[in-house]
Amino acid sequence: MQNTQLKPGTAKTGPKRRRGNSLERKKARAGWIFIFPFAAGFVTIYLPVIINSIWLSFNKIKIGSTGGFTLEWMGLGNYQEALFEDTAFVQTLYNTVWKLIMDIPSIIIFALFIAIILNQKMVGRAAFRAIFFVPVILATGIIDRIDTANTMLQFMGSEGSIQTTATGSAANTVEIVTAMDFQWLFRNMMVGQGMVTYVVNAVNNIYAIVNRSGVQMLIFLAGLQSIPPTVYEASYIEGASAWETFWKITFPMISPMILVNAVYTVIDSFTSQSNAVMIAINNRYTQSGGNVVSAAMSWVYFLLVMVLIAVVAGLVSAFVFYQRRD
Repeated sequence: MQNTQLKPGTAKTGPKRRRGNSLERKKARAGWIFIFPFAAGFVTIYLPVIINSIWLSFNKIKIGSTGGFTLEWMGLGNYQEALFEDTAFVQTLYNTVWKLIMDIPSIIIFALFIAIILNQKMVGRAAFRAIFFVPVILATGIIDRIDTANTMLQFMGSEGSIQTTATGSAANTVEIVTAMDFQWLFRNMMVGQGMVTYVVNAVNNIYAIVNRSGVQMLIFLAGLQSIPPTVYEASYIEGASAWETFWKITFPMISPMILVNAVYTVIDSFTSQSNAVMIAINNRYTQSGGNVVSAAMSWVYFLLVMVLIAVVAGLVSAFVFYQRRD
């Protein structure tokens, strides 16, 4: 029989661990490789431009008699001019932010509604998904510029395009419904005038809502498809109705996507070329001596966007449900 006792002073050694990179380290390294082009471009291109923009917003440019320019420190003078002297910019900023606050619920509700419909089993489901995503493609790049320069479309969307009704009064041709229609509909539902006005504006603005709901719809659709079918089967066995299933299962499970879509909607609206604030900043930049003031306007605008994103994320995060995967 072989003696397996160890000699004094020796220790039993197990299988040696392979000295190499673990799977986590390999994944982390792959992640750094993917973000390296962006990080390099941000540090070498965007970061110097950002620093220069901040510096210009606190200075005034003076053109020399022989060419060139010098910077004169002004402190918060450009910001004071943008916020307290240029009343048009402040009014545009207020109107844009208020319109966005009103549009966020409409866009998210419409995108969720369409995603739930497209998640059902039906003939031509892939075609319908592509159709609802087409406006996102058309609203980017050169097509967006052509659409912006379309005078016929501007005329249709302007308040100047009016028609005469049978009673001789003028009515806007782009209004689909009026407040009177919804007041008649909600007469016995105890709905206030504020809700009626909001619904009317949302319906009349349906073209813009559809154009801005494509990405949100896809995010909701991905979230709906990630819900295990066994959860719905268990609820049906227990006798839950479709209404109860939506509020007890579907809505909590996709609440993280609501947070993502809310933040995305804010960023997408503020970076749009048709944004009134962006247009006002560009117009001020083309004026004499307006380049430094426009830089101050841009940073005021940026800080306001960050505050609004923080507020929206904070409010929506209070209702977000995260499934534990223990």
